[in-house]
Amino acid sequence: KRLENSWAGTFYREFFCRMNEEAFAVLYSEVASRPNVPVNVLVGLEALKAGFGWSDAEFAAQVLAAEGWEAERIAAVQHCIRAHRFRGAETPQTLEAKILFDADKLDVLGAIGAARVIGYATLAGTPWYEQPSRQFLETGREVEGEAHSAYHEHLFKLRKVRQRMFTVTARAIAEERLHYLDEFFERLIDEWNGKR
Repeated sequence: KRLENSWAGTFYREFFCRMNEEAFAVLYSEVASRPNVPVNVLVGLEALKAGFGWSDAEFAAQVLAAEGWEAERIAAVQHCIRAHRFRGAETPQTLEAKILFDADKLDVLGAIGAARVIGYATLAGTPWYEQPSRQFLETGREVEGEAHSAYHEHLFKLRKVRQRMFTVTARAIAEERLHYLDEFFERLIDEWNGKR
């Protein structure tokens, strides 16, 4: 009752419940697969964060504090959130943060990684493959006019992901998935160039 009469109740009634999820139906599948989160939950969380000016870690602290979590546990969760970014400034220090970091990076490798990098290139309007310049191969920087293709991203970032992982298990999984991704791009390049 108290929650219903607070700002949270108003947010729920006036924002959360009014969101039309049908517009997002194309993002979902009727086929059983990985669990999906309802769009109104995701958009609602982003709206709350933006409304209060919170980062993901700050938002988590607010939610966990409201649930009665101790400050030390909240700080540990915040560290996991801040340290999971590939290009982030904070390095994972705890086992939990290292596991989250590694798990998050495994999705950029293997078959899922191939689908993601091709999808991102398509959305960005860049080619799936373009022959990298000598400068790119040596420095990771394109020459003027060179597109950052899906293959460029594979060379620049995806091939280096395994080296950044913290756990033995994740490195072993990454090794196998990276092998698949290398073979995928070898085949893509051959087909792109008419060799297969």
